[in-house]
Amino acid sequence: MITLFTQFGAESSSSGLGALGVDGKAFVIQLITFVLAFLVLKRYAFAPILKVLRERRETIESGVKLGEQMQKEKADLEEKVADMLHNARQEADSIIVNAQDASRQAIREAEDKAKEKAAAILAEAEARISQDTARARKELKKELVGLISDATEAIIEEKVDTKKDAEIIERALKGQNA
Repeated sequence: MITLFTQFGAESSSSGLGALGVDGKAFVIQLITFVLAFLVLKRYAFAPILKVLRERRETIESGVKLGEQMQKEKADLEEKVADMLHNARQEADSIIVNAQDASRQAIREAEDKAKEKAAAILAEAEARISQDTARARKELKKELVGLISDATEAIIEEKVDTKKDAEIIERALKGQNA
């Protein structure tokens, strides 16, 4: 077969490729060498290289997809965090408002209790004053009765018995009150 190709190259040396300065034999040998080298490289080198390249491309594509997925998850997570912060702020505001209302209510209740206690103390003081006034009047009346009795004895110059003394004192008091 090589002889066939070498003859082909010899015949064409005067015309065609031979005229261009290309040796047909050398060309055929180089072509056969190239095809053999290509087949050997294809079987033992290109397949593993292509396999590695394919795996790298798949790894890169999966990395890109994973990156995109993580970006989406990050955006979703940021949105959830923003919603949670918003809800937490609203809840905190609500708690603060409720606490302020409760404190106002507690203050009002304390003021009402203080007013009630002050009113009770005032009423108790007025009752004591009334009792003390009544007691003082009774004591004053007794002293007055004694003084009148002493004055009557000094004016009449005789001792008046208690019954007569009481009558005189009653008449004298009625005369003063009228």
